[in-house]
Amino acid sequence: MNDKQHTIKAPVTVSGIGLHTGVQATMTFCPAPINHGYKFQRVDLPGQPIVDADVDNVVDLSRGTTIEQNGARVNTVEHTLAALVGLQIDNVLIQLDGPEPPIMDGSSYEFIKPLQEVGLEEQNALRNYYEIPAEIRYVDNARSVEIAALPLNSYRLTVMVDYNSPVLGSQHASLTDISQFAAEIGSSRTFCFLHELEALYKSNLIKGGDLSNAIVVVDRVVSDEELDELATMLGKPKVAVKKEGILNNVDLRYKNEPARHKLLDLVGDLALVGRPLKGQILAARPGHAANVAFAKRIKKKMMEAHTSPIPTYDPSREPVMDINQIAATLPHRYPFLLIDKIIHLDATTVTGVKNVTFNEQFFAGHFPGNPVMPGVLQIEAMAQTGGILVLNTVPDPENYWTYFLGIENCRFRRMVKPGDTIIFKCELTAPIKRGIAKMSGKAYVSGKVVMEAEMSASIVKKQ
Repeated sequence: MNDKQHTIKAPVTVSGIGLHTGVQATMTFCPAPINHGYKFQRVDLPGQPIVDADVDNVVDLSRGTTIEQNGARVNTVEHTLAALVGLQIDNVLIQLDGPEPPIMDGSSYEFIKPLQEVGLEEQNALRNYYEIPAEIRYVDNARSVEIAALPLNSYRLTVMVDYNSPVLGSQHASLTDISQFAAEIGSSRTFCFLHELEALYKSNLIKGGDLSNAIVVVDRVVSDEELDELATMLGKPKVAVKKEGILNNVDLRYKNEPARHKLLDLVGDLALVGRPLKGQILAARPGHAANVAFAKRIKKKMMEAHTSPIPTYDPSREPVMDINQIAATLPHRYPFLLIDKIIHLDATTVTGVKNVTFNEQFFAGHFPGNPVMPGVLQIEAMAQTGGILVLNTVPDPENYWTYFLGIENCRFRRMVKPGDTIIFKCELTAPIKRGIAKMSGKAYVSGKVVMEAEMSASIVKKQ
């Protein structure tokens, strides 16, 4: 599994009509920097406001998921977001010149195809997965809905739908790995029942539904007169019912296409938690309201966990920078290159790792009968970690030096001994101004703080 973040190599544009608003819109997927996530931008509105794809921004759930922020609203975001999650694209700005993404064929396929064609670009940062720590459950007894998330070291989803319909019956759909989304789920189209059509039209919804982008399930006997009225309502010369109880607008792509589309919707709605997920999702009769309520429950757990500042280190995950990349960035060399890996790096935060072994040259003379890592070298290792963060803010970092200017409020909490793995976390405390960076840093061993300090450094261009 590639754990690096990804964006797209170049902008991708699609155009079409919105399902519910009926408004023609052009949507452009644009490359975005690390830790950007998914954001919509209403380029047709004054100031071109940004709307974060965040569950806290959901304002309407009538037949789709609508988000709003900064005075801008985006309707029916789930198919767009599902395409991005399914392709494991982490960072994209979605520019939209109307109120709703185009419905295209009613699935995610016509977003997936052009995104695959333009290709993905790996970014030098690890994915910030939220790993489901323990069972999270949502139940809506009134609608017989139940959704659960269980711990798993991948992303797996199973959906069951049962509409008490002789046509659909009970259907299941599963996705055993998110990498299979494009092939197995992405082309499954939206659907509704015939009895819902008239109500949707009267509610001023599905203005963009023209029967080429939705499966209509006919779940009762329909007279010829009703079919004629339906044809008039939909602007079609004639409509008929196929023997399997589907209106003759489309052929099913899968026998369980409705269940697969419900899984697609679930993937899109759960994207609103704001981080890629690791876990097993089991959903019985899900819908947008339940999906979003469940996503809020996951985000609440996620934010509770986020209050802990302790970084975690998984040696099996590919680092953001290995020792060779660190040596290409920093001017230090043995015995003064004191960090082994960078495992997280963004615009304001960096996390580095040092494995302390008895072979360190300083142990020969520093308390040789009771080996303890010198505090000044812990500070130096933290400063080198912070140097990576500071150099990440300038183009061509190899053309700059970073110089340690000051240290304040330094405290040593515990001894560091051979066999320990130190995790250094440095964070900018203010924007860098005139080449001066101010950072706070902490060093951890086994989840406990061993040292902390506030540091300042200067970025100087090489002459």
